[in-house]
Amino acid sequence: MHILKGYTKQEISWMMYDWANSAHSVIIVTLLPIFFDTVAGYTADSVSSMSTWGYATSIAMLIVALAAPFLGVFGDIRGMRKKLFSFFMLLGVAACAGMAFTPGMDFTSGPVAAGKVASLILVLYIVSVIGFDASAIYYDAFLTDVTIEDRMDKVSTMGYGLGYIGGSTIPLLIFLIMNLVGVPMLTCLAFVFGLTAVWWLAFSLPLLKNCEQTSGKPYEKGDVARSIKGVGTTIKEIIANKPMLIYILSYFFYIDGVHTVISMATTYGTNLGLDSTGMMLALLLVQILGLPFCLLYIKCSEKFGARTMVGFGICVYMFICIFAFFMNSLWQFWVLAVLCATSQGGIQALSRSMYGKLIPDKDRSGEFFGFFDIFGKFSSIMGPALVGVVSSVVANGMLGAQGLTAQTATAEQINAINAQSSHYGILSIIIIIIVGAVLYFGFLPKAEHAKQ
Repeated sequence: MHILKGYTKQEISWMMYDWANSAHSVIIVTLLPIFFDTVAGYTADSVSSMSTWGYATSIAMLIVALAAPFLGVFGDIRGMRKKLFSFFMLLGVAACAGMAFTPGMDFTSGPVAAGKVASLILVLYIVSVIGFDASAIYYDAFLTDVTIEDRMDKVSTMGYGLGYIGGSTIPLLIFLIMNLVGVPMLTCLAFVFGLTAVWWLAFSLPLLKNCEQTSGKPYEKGDVARSIKGVGTTIKEIIANKPMLIYILSYFFYIDGVHTVISMATTYGTNLGLDSTGMMLALLLVQILGLPFCLLYIKCSEKFGARTMVGFGICVYMFICIFAFFMNSLWQFWVLAVLCATSQGGIQALSRSMYGKLIPDKDRSGEFFGFFDIFGKFSSIMGPALVGVVSSVVANGMLGAQGLTAQTATAEQINAINAQSSHYGILSIIIIIIVGAVLYFGFLPKAEHAKQ
């Protein structure tokens, strides 16, 4: 591939994991919620599946967030990073493989059967997210092993770009083609969930074969206990390092908007009654445009600096959240998709490399990326949870105001209430990302990033 000319074998092998795990990002995070919404419609309580999905996402993120600093510490022991990466990658792959069997289960026979299938989907989803996000801690930490600081922006952003053009686009395109030629939807879903597992595993092999941990310290007796105790020391270091502290706090808020839009987009659209095929085609467009915009972010970051381009991405997502609040038709979803495509990969990639440059001790990159991950994951907990809570409270309030319950309301009434309540859930995201913007633009010292 011409676009990979000039990258080392280790850099390319590292970037291929973005190609590998991006299948999970688009298939599981965007298709599975639509399938879950269908299954949930047969359960005893079908009101606001959006809130249930938001809670499940938050639970998965909470588990990873609480464990992240300790997982990062273990990854700094020489030789452990790849082993831990492999374990969590395989955990996620196994969960995706399990999902391949759920569309063939009988969930239409009654509320009890539907409830069991819905619960299984949620459990497998949570496990897959844990595998995805925990493996990403070690993947991110490998960035300091495979390249030098001056190339981090370029390598990190190209990784996201490859993820879009490969892992995100190809599996989704296969799903859409199968659906368009008349393959039953449930069969399409079963196949693509299985394909995600195979894809994730197969394209992880280059990293496993060609990337080695060069940072970290050899294991000595008592290292694990000392490392766990050292988490407190790292917290103190981050607090004392003003640029790192302000940056990670602003990241906590602004990345919440990014993650919540990614994880809740199709659920939100489904609650608004938008056509699922139309949404999938819009998401395919996001993946196709992802690589060109990532390449554009690389060029712009070289000219204007990573700090400026992350700031630009924050502004784009502020507008996206405001636009989403007023969205009520499919064409608006397409506009939203294009807006996301412009900055989704760039803002995440440059955020990762900016933080990598701030790490004072590269031998402890796993530990520091563990804290970076915990802030990212807690933001991912906050956004979906707030959307879920607000949507649920508003939906139940509307039911009560009309003298209805989830059992007595008609399908049409439930759909109308879900559509209205979903808009209010977006309000919380608008406020959160504005807080992140204020911290980033108003308080992050400029001098420390002058060379980025």
